[in-house]
Amino acid sequence: MADPIVWKTAWITGASTGIGREIALQLAARGVKVAVSARSAEKLAALGPGLMAVPLDVTDASACQAAVDKIEAQLGPIDLAVLGAGTYTPVAIDRLDPGQFSRMMDTNYMGVVNCIAALAPRMMARGQGHLSWIASVAGYVGLPKAAAYGPTKAALINLGECLYPEIKLKGVRVSVINPGFVETPLTAQNDFEMPFLMKADEAARRSIDGLASGRFEIAYPRRFVAILKTLRALPYPLFFRIIARSVLKAG
Repeated sequence: MADPIVWKTAWITGASTGIGREIALQLAARGVKVAVSARSAEKLAALGPGLMAVPLDVTDASACQAAVDKIEAQLGPIDLAVLGAGTYTPVAIDRLDPGQFSRMMDTNYMGVVNCIAALAPRMMARGQGHLSWIASVAGYVGLPKAAAYGPTKAALINLGECLYPEIKLKGVRVSVINPGFVETPLTAQNDFEMPFLMKADEAARRSIDGLASGRFEIAYPRRFVAILKTLRALPYPLFFRIIARSVLKAG
């Protein structure tokens, strides 16, 4: 970790498992006061002492406001937020469930929006702070089985692009974290080969390094990111042919 830690107080949502959990633990180990949120109070308690547990359903906008009030009253101004609460289930194309799409949008996208709405005005009033959220390289291109998940992550990337120019003028940084495949309870549902699969602790380390450097986009692993961004630039006939052969294993 080459870049120094500059934050005093951090708030991590989706902190009970996966990348969010590891980011919370690594920041706390480096002396940052960390508040952790997730729906499960039991899983937050299992993170151990030294972290402030704030159980939260991010789909509840008023609860997000109350969480920020509570954290800042006890720990002081939040100068880093890593909004990582999210959900994923593969889409079965022969059994499309609109509720599945709605639930994912409510949690993955609106959950981030609710937290930003609670925190951004405070950061802008102070003229400093760092807002970040975990999107995904799945937001770059449409992929099979990700019809409910991918669009939420594409929306989060677009959200960052929309907010960055204006909020920067108020002294607040914005970063979007785009991981590839990471070993978490969510990706454990996948029944297909996941290229460049990473451990959650390594993903957290790369995320923290990118945040400390102030980058807008923090994307990893590099080779997988390069492949997907190249695919995005291809004409659609060629793009769909490659997806069919490499992902669907079609002739």
